[in-house]
Amino acid sequence: MAAVHEGPGQQQRQVRALVGLVAATALVYPLLLCAVQLTVAQLLVVDLRGSLFWLVAGAGCSVAAVAALRWGVGRPVPSPWLFAGLLPPVAFEAWLLWPLLSG
Repeated sequence: MAAVHEGPGQQQRQVRALVGLVAATALVYPLLLCAVQLTVAQLLVVDLRGSLFWLVAGAGCSVAAVAALRWGVGRPVPSPWLFAGLLPPVAFEAWLLWPLLSG
């Protein structure tokens, strides 16, 4: 079977996509740490400063993960889609605060 010859541009796009995927995946672990710390700061030991810090850190990791994915596929990073990175922390906060708001 004949090998498909890829140009340097195609290879560069593949490498960029893989680097973007690895960078976004690497940001998942800090995002999980932020979620655990935020849960502790809000539910177990009420700590307003800790809650704000971990919420901002989680939002930053989430937005950075979306930016890394968009960079990896060669799309411009400044985009309204970066706000999609804020959805996981907002959903997590809503889940944490739902019992307090509904009860």
